[in-house]
Amino acid sequence: MKFTRFTHKGEIHYGVVTGDDISVIEGDLYEDWSYSGEVLPLEQVQLLAPVEPSKIIGIGANYVGSTEERPEELPEIPVFFFKPSSSMIGPEAEIIIPDLVGEVKFESELAVVIGKETRNVAEEDVLDHIFGYTIGNDVTAPQFFHEDGHWTVGKSFDTFTPIGPYIETELDPSQVSVKADINGVETQNSPTNLMIVPLAHMVSYLSKVMTLEPGDVILTGSPLGAHFVKNQDVIECKIDEIGTLRNRTIKSSVSVES
Repeated sequence: MKFTRFTHKGEIHYGVVTGDDISVIEGDLYEDWSYSGEVLPLEQVQLLAPVEPSKIIGIGANYVGSTEERPEELPEIPVFFFKPSSSMIGPEAEIIIPDLVGEVKFESELAVVIGKETRNVAEEDVLDHIFGYTIGNDVTAPQFFHEDGHWTVGKSFDTFTPIGPYIETELDPSQVSVKADINGVETQNSPTNLMIVPLAHMVSYLSKVMTLEPGDVILTGSPLGAHFVKNQDVIECKIDEIGTLRNRTIKSSVSVES
């Protein structure tokens, strides 16, 4: 089932996508919802990011180029980082590159959407706590990385986390490929079995550090092939079973101090 969040006639709704239509729903997306009876054509609505997370967490450097390159042992402490919810935008929204940001990198990723309170969960129980999956683009300004390894500022600019277009609940995350096109040219295409830290391990690990809440998003890492983008580039992050997250970069005159 594909869920989306959208605006129509100035109001925000959730809905279930079937073909070219959205069936509007009411209630709590994660616990108790029902159909309102209203059906809208997709072309008449504006899609938003399909989630409203209290936190967005990413994992760094989580893909290899081939199964032979996967390490025999998982890292003792995986490299996680936070992205603020204020950095999130939806499909077709513009990625704003501040004027003093010299280079911006895109990263297409499978994103996990948590479905219920998740705390101290064993790996074998992780899937019971996942509502579904969407697509994320972890836009990054590496020049703002701290020399001691802190990534927060370079990951946190407004519009630097496109998410969408849908949440797919009927998905086997181990059987999909994460792809990306830049201006129509494919730059990424890797199966999720090339992850270093598997999805279940990373969610279980995080749940032992912090309570994950419904709607929280975990970006599971980007395959090889992510690279720098420039003004007016069109980035299409793709997972066939979910859809295409499309955004354009726009250079801004807003100044920031590095």
